[in-house]
Amino acid sequence: MVEIGERKLGLESITNKRLTWVNIQKPTREKMNILEESYLFHELNIEDCLSKIQIPKIDRYEDHFFVILHFPSIDKNESIPRSTQLAIFAGFDYLVTVQQGELTALNEMFQYCKINERQRESFMGISSGYLLHSIIDLLVDDLLHILMKLKGNLDDIEDVVFDDKLSAPKEIALLRREITTLRRIVIPLKRIVLDFSKNIQKFSEEDLTLYFDNVKDHIDKVIEVLEESKETIEIFKDTDFMLSTEKSNKILAILTILFTLSIPVTVVAAIYGMNVNLPGGIVTGSPTFFGQYTSLILLVIAVTVPAVIMMWYFKRQGWIQLE
Repeated sequence: MVEIGERKLGLESITNKRLTWVNIQKPTREKMNILEESYLFHELNIEDCLSKIQIPKIDRYEDHFFVILHFPSIDKNESIPRSTQLAIFAGFDYLVTVQQGELTALNEMFQYCKINERQRESFMGISSGYLLHSIIDLLVDDLLHILMKLKGNLDDIEDVVFDDKLSAPKEIALLRREITTLRRIVIPLKRIVLDFSKNIQKFSEEDLTLYFDNVKDHIDKVIEVLEESKETIEIFKDTDFMLSTEKSNKILAILTILFTLSIPVTVVAAIYGMNVNLPGGIVTGSPTFFGQYTSLILLVIAVTVPAVIMMWYFKRQGWIQLE
């Protein structure tokens, strides 16, 4: 019946010995109806496949189980990974994968199995349990590649954060968002993989314990890297904020000192700018005991002496650090 659906609606499937793998991208109601009629899947699981907002979960039945997982995918026009939903039906002689987005690694694996017999034997084996392990292992390894890029971005941010002339609040915010998105994906993934790895054995004649233990070790490594990255980016955020604040305080301190030193000039100018008779003013006659520039000399002394006294006091109080 799957072959009929493939001819009518483009459902792609691969068969290796007794095992059939059906892979559906961007499911429609028509395609999911074909699956429901072919394998007698529960209608609620079909609805879950069509929905884009399902949380990771596992539903167990006598002859199969249904699981929803989330994996990161990166759009060509975006640098931040987004969560892509992957629904899986696993039975004795079949495995159905339903993607709400596009998991490039999974689609490439499906195409390799389709055109290469050796790859088909290697990835699919003879049981749905082994194929499920191959799929999860591939997607987790692809997640490790995303983490390598993330670590590279963290190293780049570190150089910017500790450069006094640069500030990177936007870059830090984007990395925090990326790390948070990945943590939301990976932490539930570990729980679900631990859960269904205990039940998948009944769909396989071979012992899959070591295979899924290896997958769990990879997931633990991913979580460890994400936790380290989370701590690192928080340190960078605090450091960038602290250095930016210190830089702003220095600028404000310099401007405040310059404004304060200009107060004597402002006071003298305000006094002699009043429309009253003052000693040394134009109306009363300028003093000449220092020559024709006596008034200028007196005014310079009047504004310089208070400024020098203020500079001495600021230095004594430690408000000015001369390097």
